[in-house]
Order: sequence, then C-alpha cells, then structure tokens
Amino acid sequence: METKNFLRVALLATAVSMNMTSCSNDDDNSNNPVINTPIEGYEWGADGSIKTCNRLLFTTDGKEDPDGRVIGNGDKEFIFTGKQTLKKGTYLLRGWIYVAEGAELTIEPGTIIKGEKESAASLIVEPGAKLIAQGSAKAPIIFTSAQEKGKRKPGDWGGLIICGRGTNNKGVLGQQIEGGPRTKHGGVDANDNSGILSYVRVEFAGYPFQKDKEINGITFGSVGSGTQVDHVQVSYSNDDSFEWFGGNVNCRYIVAYNGWDDEFDTDNGFSGKVQFALSVRDPRIADTSQSNGFESDNDADGSLTEPFTSATFSNVTFVGPMGREAFENTPDYINGGAMFPQNGSALGKYQAAMQIRRSSRLSCFNSVAVGYPIGLIVDAEKGATQEFAKNGQLKLQNLYFAGMGILGSDANKRYTDDLYDAASKQVLDASQESYSSTFFKAQTGNKYFADAADLKLVAETSLKGAQDVALMPSAGSPLLGAASFSDNLLSSWFEKVDYVGALSPSNNWLTGWTEFDPQNAEY
Repeated sequence: METKNFLRVALLATAVSMNMTSCSNDDDNSNNPVINTPIEGYEWGADGSIKTCNRLLFTTDGKEDPDGRVIGNGDKEFIFTGKQTLKKGTYLLRGWIYVAEGAELTIEPGTIIKGEKESAASLIVEPGAKLIAQGSAKAPIIFTSAQEKGKRKPGDWGGLIICGRGTNNKGVLGQQIEGGPRTKHGGVDANDNSGILSYVRVEFAGYPFQKDKEINGITFGSVGSGTQVDHVQVSYSNDDSFEWFGGNVNCRYIVAYNGWDDEFDTDNGFSGKVQFALSVRDPRIADTSQSNGFESDNDADGSLTEPFTSATFSNVTFVGPMGREAFENTPDYINGGAMFPQNGSALGKYQAAMQIRRSSRLSCFNSVAVGYPIGLIVDAEKGATQEFAKNGQLKLQNLYFAGMGILGSDANKRYTDDLYDAASKQVLDASQESYSSTFFKAQTGNKYFADAADLKLVAETSLKGAQDVALMPSAGSPLLGAASFSDNLLSSWFEKVDYVGALSPSNNWLTGWTEFDPQNAEY
C-alpha cells in the first residue's frame, strides 16, 4: 500500500513539473499554444459589440496585467466599468477608452499618458462617470503625443472628452458628442459632478477621424458645476483648444496655446463661468473655417432654444498673430510651418478675437485682445445675436483691444468695417462703421488702441517656447488697476482682482506646471 501511494505521489509530482515547464516555455516554443489565463479581478462583459471590463491596464499585446503600461486592450473601442487608480508613471493610451456610467478613474500627480496615433487614442468620460485627475504645480498630469521628441505634431492622437448630466438646449442625452464617439450627454442637473481636472496638460490632440472632422483638445459635453476645472493647458490641438457643448462647469486658469481652429468655443447653452484664460496663437497655423479667439453659438441654426449659450468670461488675454514675425493673412504665409501634420487638415486664415453669433448671449469682462485681423464680429447671419446685444442680454465690457486690422465686422469671413446685413448679404451703408464697432465703443469701459505697444505688454522670459510673446502687463500698463466687477453677472464666484487680462506681475499663475515647448519636452 505504501509503495502504491508513493508511486501515485511521484507520478503526480512529475505531471505538475511537466505542466509548469510547459507553461514557462510558452513564449519560447512556437509549437505550444499560448493560453491567456484570466487574471483575478478582471471582469469582462459587453455593451453591444464593445467589450467592457472593470480594469484598464494591459500588456502591449493585449493581455491582462495589473501592472501593465497600456490603457486599453487594443480594440478600437473599450469600455471601462470599474474604479481604478493609475499610479504615477508613463502609460500608452490605445483606442477610444470610455469611462462608463458609475466608473471612476483616478490619475496620480506626475503621470504621463501618451496617446497612440494609429488608434486615434482618446479618453471619453461618459455621463455618470468620474475622472479624478488632480495634478500639482510641481507634478502636472500630462496627456501628450506618443511620437518621439522633435516629431510631435497637432493631431497625433484623439483627445480628452468629458461628458455629464448638466443642462443643454438639446435635451436629456439629446446630443452626441463631437468627434465620432458613441457618447450622448445632457441632463437636468446643473450641479452634476464629473470629477476633477486640475494641473493637467493636453498636447497634440485632434486626430482627424474623417476629413475636417477632429476631436478637440478638450471637449466638455453638458458638464455640471460640481466638476472642478482649473490650471489646464491645451497645446497644439488640431481643432479647437477648448469647446463646451452646453453645461454649467466653471473653469479657472486655463491656457490655449498654438491651436488650429478656435481657442474657446461655446455652444448649445453653455452657461458656466470662466476666469483667467490665456490664448496665444502660432501665426502660421489657422483653420480653413477661419480661426477665432471666441466662437460662440446658441446652436448651429441660431435658434431661440433655451437655455441660451450665456457663458460669462472675465480676465481673458488673447494674443493673436499680427505684430509677430512678418505676419500676413495669406495661404503663402499660413502654411503650418514646422508643425504642419500632413494628416489632411486644411489651413485657412485668421479672423476675429471674438465672433459671437447664432443667438449666443455670451458675455465677457475685464479682458484684452491683441493682434487679430478683426477685433469683434457680432454676427447676424443667423439668429438674434445683434438683437440680444441691443437689449443688453450680451455684454462686452471693460475690454481693451489693440493692434487689430479693423475693430469690427458684421459677418463671417468679411474683413471690412462697414455697416452690413449678414442675413441678406448686402452693404447697408459703406460710409458707416459696422454695428460691431459701434457696439464695442458704446459698451461700458471698452478701449481701443491702434498700436499694441500702448498696452505695455512684455514677454515673460521664463516661458521657454513663448519667451518672445508679449503677454504680461508691465509697470505703467493701462491694464493694471483697470478692472471692474460692478456688473451683476460678476457678483458671485469671480475673484475680484484689479487688473484687466489673464495675468499680472503679482499673479503669474503659469509658473511651474505649464509647457510652451512641448515638441521638445522630455517625456
């Protein structure tokens, strides 16, 4: 009996040993099939044709790995359903990664996430989900290109999309987010919370998934005011730098740097508040649709659907292309320069610091704009924007414009300051200035300087990559001490500072966490 038991034990040990040897040689022996054994904690499912999983990290060949450095399993679309923290490190984002309703993704400070070009990698936070991306001044969270230093270009990956259950004028889940993903957004909770986006950089986003259809640097879809957004820089986006489709989220300390299309685009009933926003343009990059600082619509048709786009901005600085290098608003000059991505994105011309149209009621205070072909377009081609302006429902006050080609125009793609009817496309009176110019001059506190030098803006030499851009008011600048917060729209939330524009010598909030030379940064 003892002999038989001994033989059984010996045979069993031999079998286990052979099995372990076989497994250990799987990667080296092409005659043995590789078995991807499920790892405990990875729970799989499906939402239609898209796989779902409660874990995000995988190996480069799509195997489950809690310590993996690839976000996504390699499928074109992948739905994350769990709660997970990405530890500080460098990761590759692969495919369109949806953070589904009820899921929560936390990213530790100092983390770098590189978007894969081949899969147009994008991170999409859906309504009811949360992204907790809380970086710091010393350790920002960086979403950037996966291309090597010196070869990064606009559109190297998709972008960052955050959607919520805030209000918009398309209804509850009534609008699919721009850029191609499946996600619909919108609800009735103005205070909805989609998480935290703080001390974050987004670079080289905007991959064109179709001709002239790109994801923005950061897209907000009906994001509620319970969401925290501050200290966020978008650089070299292949579309708009920031775009808000509805929602109520408030944002502070944001930077749009060398984007392709518009800097701050507001649509579909966005009613949030934004303070301390800086925009700097590359003179050789402009979109085929004409690039603006603000572009604001109530909706594409200019309908009178509520809630209206009624965002309130204060302390914005727009640094346009004019007065830098030997700028010309022509195709020969606007050629993309060294940053042209060769991805089908079409170049065009620069247009206005602010284009407000299609029944938008956007308001802006205590801001400065320099060096655009046109200062302001209050566009009446569609909708009732000019009527809202006349009725005081659109306020542009305490604005300082300087060094523009012309102060105002009344129509899109029209570079003439005369009284014009955009709806009928007729000149009403060539001897009179545009309604937009008249409106600008009549608003409380507005000032126009023909020469940008009169603003006494100087470069901030510590900003490598932008060290030659005049953006900081110096001693004696008329911007210092000129702010006013007396309007009722500014009565709450806004910080009451004494200067016009995004920056002052005593409040340089760019220090430490921003990057103005991302194509040469070491990641």
